[in-house]
Amino acid sequence: MDQNPQQGSSRNSVPIRAALPEVGTLMVDTSRRDRVGEFRGVSGPYWSLRPVTGGKEWEADPENARPADPAERLHAKTARANARSHGALL
Repeated sequence: MDQNPQQGSSRNSVPIRAALPEVGTLMVDTSRRDRVGEFRGVSGPYWSLRPVTGGKEWEADPENARPADPAERLHAKTARANARSHGALL
Protein backbone atom coordinates (compact mmCIF):
# COMPACT_ATOMS: atom_id res chain seq x y z
CA MET A 1 0.00 0.00 0.00
CA ASP A 2 1.52 3.25 -1.16
CA GLN A 3 -1.17 5.45 0.38
CA ASN A 4 -0.07 7.98 2.96
CA PRO A 5 -2.02 7.20 6.19
CA GLN A 6 -2.37 10.89 7.04
CA GLN A 7 -3.77 11.66 3.63
CA GLY A 8 -6.37 8.90 3.91
CA SER A 9 -7.42 9.85 7.44
CA SER A 10 -7.79 13.55 6.67
CA ARG A 11 -9.85 12.77 3.59
CA ASN A 12 -12.17 10.52 5.62
CA SER A 13 -12.58 13.03 8.45
CA VAL A 14 -13.81 15.91 6.27
CA PRO A 15 -17.54 16.32 6.94
CA ILE A 16 -19.90 16.54 4.00
CA ARG A 17 -21.85 19.79 4.15
CA ALA A 18 -25.14 20.55 2.47
CA ALA A 19 -25.20 23.25 -0.21
CA LEU A 20 -25.84 26.71 1.19
CA PRO A 21 -29.34 27.99 0.32
CA GLU A 22 -29.98 31.58 -0.75
CA VAL A 23 -30.97 34.03 1.98
CA GLY A 24 -34.77 34.05 2.23
CA THR A 25 -35.24 30.42 1.18
CA LEU A 26 -37.90 28.67 3.24
CA MET A 27 -36.36 25.68 5.01
CA VAL A 28 -37.80 22.93 7.18
CA ASP A 29 -35.96 22.00 10.39
CA THR A 30 -36.75 18.30 10.80
CA SER A 31 -35.24 18.25 14.30
CA ARG A 32 -37.93 20.69 15.49
CA ARG A 33 -41.08 18.90 14.36
CA ASP A 34 -40.74 20.18 10.78
CA ARG A 35 -40.68 23.83 11.81
CA VAL A 36 -40.47 26.14 8.78
CA GLY A 37 -38.11 29.09 8.82
CA GLU A 38 -36.49 31.53 6.47
CA PHE A 39 -32.77 30.96 5.90
CA ARG A 40 -30.85 33.98 7.22
CA GLY A 41 -27.22 32.89 7.10
CA VAL A 42 -24.53 30.82 8.76
CA SER A 43 -23.64 30.86 12.44
CA GLY A 44 -20.58 28.68 13.00
CA PRO A 45 -21.49 25.14 11.93
CA TYR A 46 -25.23 25.94 12.04
CA TRP A 47 -27.72 27.69 9.80
CA SER A 48 -29.77 30.58 11.20
CA LEU A 49 -33.48 30.27 10.50
CA ARG A 50 -36.16 32.83 11.33
CA PRO A 51 -39.84 32.05 11.84
CA VAL A 52 -41.94 33.25 8.90
CA THR A 53 -44.38 34.97 11.25
CA GLY A 54 -41.59 36.87 13.01
CA GLY A 55 -39.77 36.13 16.20
CA LYS A 56 -36.41 34.96 17.39
CA GLU A 57 -34.06 33.17 15.01
CA TRP A 58 -32.88 29.67 15.86
CA GLU A 59 -29.92 27.60 14.82
CA ALA A 60 -30.44 24.43 12.80
CA ASP A 61 -27.96 21.72 11.95
CA PRO A 62 -27.67 21.71 8.14
CA GLU A 63 -28.07 17.92 8.19
CA ASN A 64 -31.56 18.40 9.68
CA ALA A 65 -32.66 21.13 7.26
CA ARG A 66 -34.29 20.72 3.87
CA PRO A 67 -36.03 23.09 1.46
CA ALA A 68 -39.76 23.48 2.09
CA ASP A 69 -42.00 21.71 -0.40
CA PRO A 70 -44.73 23.66 -2.26
CA ALA A 71 -47.43 22.87 0.34
CA GLU A 72 -45.15 23.94 3.22
CA ARG A 73 -44.26 27.17 1.40
CA LEU A 74 -47.94 27.97 0.80
CA HIS A 75 -48.76 27.28 4.46
CA ALA A 76 -45.89 29.52 5.62
CA LYS A 77 -46.87 32.36 3.27
CA THR A 78 -50.49 32.15 4.44
CA ALA A 79 -49.36 32.25 8.09
CA ARG A 80 -47.23 35.33 7.34
CA ALA A 81 -50.15 37.09 5.61
CA ASN A 82 -52.45 36.30 8.55
CA ALA A 83 -49.89 37.63 11.04
CA ARG A 84 -49.57 40.85 9.06
CA SER A 85 -53.34 41.28 8.90
CA HIS A 86 -53.40 41.13 12.70
CA GLY A 87 -50.74 43.81 12.99
CA ALA A 88 -47.74 41.61 13.80
CA LEU A 89 -44.35 43.18 13.18
CA LEU A 90 -42.42 40.90 10.86
